[in-house]
Amino acid sequence: MLVPLLLLWPLSVTLTWLISQNIANKPHDRELEYLVQALAREVVRVHEAGGRSRMDLAVPPQSLFVGEADGHRQIQVLGLRGELVAGNPALPLPPYEVTALEPAQRGTVNERIYLSDIEVDEVPMRVAWMRLHERVEESGEEPPLVQVAETLGERELLATEVLKGVLLPQYAILPLAVLLVWMALTRGLAPLEVLQRRIRARRSQDLSPIDEREAPEEVAPLVSAINDLLARLEESVATQKRFLADAAHQLKTPLAGLRMQAELAQREIAQGGDPQQARRSLQQIARASQNATRMVNQLLAMARAEDPEQALRRQPVSLDAIAAETVGDFIQRALDQRIDLGYEAPPKPPPGRAPIALQGQPVLVRELVRNLVDNALNYTPSGGAVTVRVLYDYYGRVAVLQVEDTGVGIAEAERELVFQPFYRALGTEVDGSGLGLAIVREIVERHAAVITIEDARARGPGVTHPGTRFSVRFPAVSGRGA
Repeated sequence: MLVPLLLLWPLSVTLTWLISQNIANKPHDRELEYLVQALAREVVRVHEAGGRSRMDLAVPPQSLFVGEADGHRQIQVLGLRGELVAGNPALPLPPYEVTALEPAQRGTVNERIYLSDIEVDEVPMRVAWMRLHERVEESGEEPPLVQVAETLGERELLATEVLKGVLLPQYAILPLAVLLVWMALTRGLAPLEVLQRRIRARRSQDLSPIDEREAPEEVAPLVSAINDLLARLEESVATQKRFLADAAHQLKTPLAGLRMQAELAQREIAQGGDPQQARRSLQQIARASQNATRMVNQLLAMARAEDPEQALRRQPVSLDAIAAETVGDFIQRALDQRIDLGYEAPPKPPPGRAPIALQGQPVLVRELVRNLVDNALNYTPSGGAVTVRVLYDYYGRVAVLQVEDTGVGIAEAERELVFQPFYRALGTEVDGSGLGLAIVREIVERHAAVITIEDARARGPGVTHPGTRFSVRFPAVSGRGA
């Protein structure tokens, strides 16, 4: 606040100088008007022998004008034929520059007083002048001219005095104002300094809210916003801690199995035991390492899905191309599990409608489709079927991905729980990490999409496998992307 105050000081001085000049000009201009009128009243017509007339002054000009002798003021009176009646012949003759003419508020239309700025012998002066049209009696006569000019010294002196009268008190007040502002700001910011020290003294683990009662009233909304941020940050940190604890627990099991099977195989080989037992141990090691690798990959996929920068790297994505490619990647696994894995392509766009594509991140969309298909294959028994379907609403600009299976289905009470990390549906013995659908939910939210779960067919008597249908609705745009 002090810097703008000090910067405004030169501007204040400039404005004060301009105002003081205006104040000084007004009384001097008014005095020039009175002098011109007084001089004009003394101009009389004198009749000479032979019927000729001339203009003259009724009194000496020295009796009217103080300062004429020292050159402060100068007069000029021109007669009916432009001859010099009295005064200084060096004064320039009107009309002056039109832009410099300032009609005064006195005089009739025929005898209006004008004010102008002129130079006489390179000395700037202010002149008031008027034409005496009413003194003309015969044709061929020119209206007599009356001019009174004065130097600008007295005006500048008066402006300087006005400026001093205004600025001198300001010189005394400005340091006092600076001191008062400094003291007020120091006193007003003291509570903020206390609040700052309290925040800096906190440990990094302390995310408890700041006591708003001890904060200044002016920053209470800021403290409230900080408390809201701390609450959300504490919730995020707690979620990450739970996630890391669950991940460590989930990784602990396959790693422990790896160690146990490795020790068992090593003992069988060292003791010359059953080769089949050693082979089974090695198979268990391969399966456990595969599960651990898959879990690590899913954890990395979860991290990518939660990365906010991924949401900024958007491009047109062809959902049907990704879905068809993903189904092709799972064909061998489906054949091994004796599951009928199929893909239904979207119909062609109607006439007059352009193809559409979703705007997203190709890596994340591919991960979403893979996790849905992988989840369907995990929970579909041998002899079942899994169908991947892509639908385009060309009128509503929506792309729909459906993954449908003939598995045991998901109870309505669990349809929200299955999206939590490391959660697995009750009553199943499927080997998995419980991360697939959590990754799907995160990717869906990053793409402003909507995911729903429903039975593939109606539940009823005799229906032991209602199946599950996952439907993801993406907002789409015109055009196709690869």
